Amino acid sequence: MTINQSDGAASKLPEGQRKALAVRALAGSESITVLADEPGVSRKFVYAQTGRANAALDEAFSTAANDDEVLFEWKVTQRMVNQMILALVLMCRGSYRGVIEFMRDVMGWPVSLGSVHNVLAAAARQAGVINGGIELSAVRVGLHDEIFQGPRPVLAGVDARSTFCYLLAAEAHRDGDTWGVHLLDAKAQGLNPDYTIADAGQGARAGQAVACGDTPCHGDVFHIQHQFESLANTLARIAQGDKSHCEKLQARIEKGQLGDREIALTVQLDLARKEAARSQALARDVRTLSQWLGHDVLSLAGPDVAARQELYDFIAAELQLREHEDVRRIRPMRVALQNQRDDVLAFAKVLDDKLVAIAQSHNTSEQIVRQVCLLHRLPSSSTAYWKRWNRLRSKLTDKFHLVLDAVANAMALTPRSSSLVENLNSRLRTYFTLRRHLGGSYLALLQFFLNHRRFMRSRVDRKGKSPRELMTGQDHPHWFTLLGLGEPQPLRA
Repeated sequence: MTINQSDGAASKLPEGQRKALAVRALAGSESITVLADEPGVSRKFVYAQTGRANAALDEAFSTAANDDEVLFEWKVTQRMVNQMILALVLMCRGSYRGVIEFMRDVMGWPVSLGSVHNVLAAAARQAGVINGGIELSAVRVGLHDEIFQGPRPVLAGVDARSTFCYLLAAEAHRDGDTWGVHLLDAKAQGLNPDYTIADAGQGARAGQAVACGDTPCHGDVFHIQHQFESLANTLARIAQGDKSHCEKLQARIEKGQLGDREIALTVQLDLARKEAARSQALARDVRTLSQWLGHDVLSLAGPDVAARQELYDFIAAELQLREHEDVRRIRPMRVALQNQRDDVLAFAKVLDDKLVAIAQSHNTSEQIVRQVCLLHRLPSSSTAYWKRWNRLRSKLTDKFHLVLDAVANAMALTPRSSSLVENLNSRLRTYFTLRRHLGGSYLALLQFFLNHRRFMRSRVDRKGKSPRELMTGQDHPHWFTLLGLGEPQPLRA
C-alpha cells in the first residue's frame, strides 16, 4: 500500500519531527523501515528528509565561499590610502609602480607616482625624528659592523638581546672619525653598553675608542673562524687538484706507446705524487686546526679562558710551523690569529664571570657549574648526554635544575659575534627600490619600520613584540600611529 504524502501522515508531520527523523536517519542506529513505520510515512519520505539534512550539513561545513558575498564595508579616507601605500612598500616590499597598479586595479583609485613618493618621504622624515628620540640606555651589548648597499658602506649598530637597530647610516667613508660621530650621537641618546662586538676593522674600533672611552670592544668569532675555514677549503681544493693531476699522468703512462717520453712522464709522476702527498698532508692538518679552533676554543660551551688561550696559542704555533709550505695563503691567517687572540676570546672571560656568580649564588663548586656548561656541547639525543646529565643531577640533587637553567640563560646572553648585522643586511637588500627612489632617507624609514614592526612569528618571548618593546620593556602604539597615520584597521571575525 502506498501512502499519499500530500494527504496522509507525511504532509501532516510537523517541522520539528521531520528534523528529528532526519537526524535519527543520519545517525544510522535504526533502520529506515523502523523510522518510517513509527510516524506512518513511507521509506521514500525518510530518504527525502535525510537528503535535505545532508545537503544542509554540506552547505554549513563547506569551505567554498560565495565570491560575491559582501564580507564587510569600510569608508576609505586619504589617511587609509596613505596606510595602504606604506604597507604595500614596507610590508609587501612593493615598488612604486606596483603600488600604483594595486590601487588602480584592486581599489579602483588612481594614485600618481609623485603621491606615492610624497607619502614615503613624509614618513621617512617622521621616522628619522622618532629614531633620534629613543632612549638607548637599555642596550647592554652592542654589535657593530659595516654593510654595503651598492658601493657605499652603511654603518650599523644592533642590540644583541632585542635586535633593535640603533645605528644605520650610509656614509662615504668608514674610518674612525665617521664611526665616532655616529657613536657620539648614539651616546647622546643614552647608549652606554657593557661592551660591544666587532670584527677586526680599525674604523669601528677607533671610532668607539673616541666616543665611548674605555668600553671594551670584543672580537667577532665568526669572521676569524670563517677565514680559517676558507683557508682549509682552499688548501683542500689544491690537494684535490694535485691528486687529479697524478691520476691523469698515471692514465697516460698506462696507455703506453709513449716512446722516449715515458721516462720523462714517470719522473714527472713521481714528483707529482710527492707534491700531492705534501699538499694533502697540509690540507688535512689545517682542516684539523680549523676544527679545533671552532669546536674546542671558540665554542660557547668550553673550558675557562686560560685553557682556551693555551689551546689558541697552540693552534697559532702549529699553523706557523706549516707557514713555509704556502706563505701567501697561510701567513695572513696566522697573523690574524696572533693579533686577535685577546679580542676574540673576550667572550670567554664574560662567561667565566657568569659561571662563578652562578656557583656562588647556588653555594656549589665552580667545577661542577663548568661541567654543567660543558654538558651543552653534547646533543640532547645522545646517550653520553644523559649519562653525564644523571651524574651531575646526583651531585647537585635539588639544585640541579636551577643550576642547569641558570647556565643555559647565561650562555644565551653571552653573544660572540656581530652576525645579527649581516642578518639585518639581508633584510635591507629586499628594499632596493626604496634606495633608488627615496635616496639616503630610506634607511631611516627602514630602521624605524624594522624596530617597531611586531614579530608575527618568533620565540615565545618575542612573538607579538617589536624590537623596541623587547629593548625597553614598554609597549608602544602601532607604527602607523607613530607616523601620524591613525590606528590600524580592527580585525574582523
